[in-house]
Amino acid sequence: MSKIDHSLFSAQEGSEQAFGPCPKCSAKLGIRHGKSGAFIGCTQYPGCDYSKPLHEYENTEIKVIEGSSCPLCSSELVIKKGRYGLFIGCSDFPTCHYIDSQKHSEATKLTCPKCGKGRLAKRTNKFGKSFYACDNYPKCKYVLNLPPVEYPCPKCNWPLMQEKKGSSGQELLCPQKPCQYSMPKPELKNIN
Repeated sequence: MSKIDHSLFSAQEGSEQAFGPCPKCSAKLGIRHGKSGAFIGCTQYPGCDYSKPLHEYENTEIKVIEGSSCPLCSSELVIKKGRYGLFIGCSDFPTCHYIDSQKHSEATKLTCPKCGKGRLAKRTNKFGKSFYACDNYPKCKYVLNLPPVEYPCPKCNWPLMQEKKGSSGQELLCPQKPCQYSMPKPELKNIN
């Protein structure tokens, strides 16, 4: 007699019971696969098109922000970790969908060379990559992918250059597409 419980290997049967019935047509729900990956869908597809993400609420709470309150429902705000990193949201999710939309950024002392009004600020995109953009957005859409340096380009006289690691050490690169002048980085006192 085998000591192996073969019912453990019938994952499809167990998952159908775990997902419950389809809210549209009461058929069984199961794991389906599409071009974006796995999801939970109705087994009666295409007759019924009900689907939901496999991990519907994969945000995890990191810390409650004491003394804070959601502007929509007055619940406490929490720091959460989601698929694009840390963010601040309502503790009453999924009832309340408030997310703090403030873009947290580090401002540099450099004035935007395009509009002359805003300052360049270091920001992070949803994939964790840093970039530098004018804080006068959306009026000014000036963006740099590399750290800006207050040093005029010797070729086109643009008021700043970008710092880049080159094969021979640190280099300065002109951000202007028609110019693209490159030179070894001189010793500078104040970069930001």
